[in-house]
Amino acid sequence: MLNLPPLPPQFQCLDRDRPIKVYRRGLPHWRQDGATYFVTFRLVDSLPQERLRYLKRVREEWERKHPPPHTAKDWESLERVSTSHVEAWLDEGLGNCHFRNRQLVDDLVGRLNHFQNDRYFLSCWTIMPNHVHLAMRPFDGHDLEDLIGAIKGVSARHLNLAIKESGDVWQDESYDRLIRDGEHLWRVIQYIGRNPRKAGLAGEESWRRWIHPEWEKAGWGFRNEN
Repeated sequence: MLNLPPLPPQFQCLDRDRPIKVYRRGLPHWRQDGATYFVTFRLVDSLPQERLRYLKRVREEWERKHPPPHTAKDWESLERVSTSHVEAWLDEGLGNCHFRNRQLVDDLVGRLNHFQNDRYFLSCWTIMPNHVHLAMRPFDGHDLEDLIGAIKGVSARHLNLAIKESGDVWQDESYDRLIRDGEHLWRVIQYIGRNPRKAGLAGEESWRRWIHPEWEKAGWGFRNEN
């Protein structure tokens, strides 16, 4: 057990006594009103097609070994299989990596902050060259997929204008996980904070990260900083 400070302001972990909605697209997604999520979304060209085909085969093999009905533990197993591959591949820095451009990073930061404290509480994030990690708690009446979709939609329009291109910018489906408890939250924060170093990025020319000042003040900041 980690010796953790009291939970930070505006954080709400998974409440196992309250209803949880589960739905699936390519990936399973858990939803609970008021909860905090760890979210990853990536640029559409950040994973080559051969990697995506491999991931599809991995999921199909998992489904053959885990016939329905599926339990929550089964879905968590599939999620771990999927995200472990994706997170390692993203750190290779494949694709155009548009967010090596500081102007595009600044614009994305503006999109992340636009509805802060209005539609959601955004507690920390890191912007990598080809993907984004963040922790967010949607406020009542706002669905996580709609909030992330809006951030991706506006930032995509701005990015295409800046580089004078058109077409898809972000992969449609994002990865998200309900944060279960304080220990899970701590691991998420440290993963977000350490991701640039883990990916071998030096300086802040090709990445940026942020954590809410109130969380840092409460003892929930990044550790082992770059």
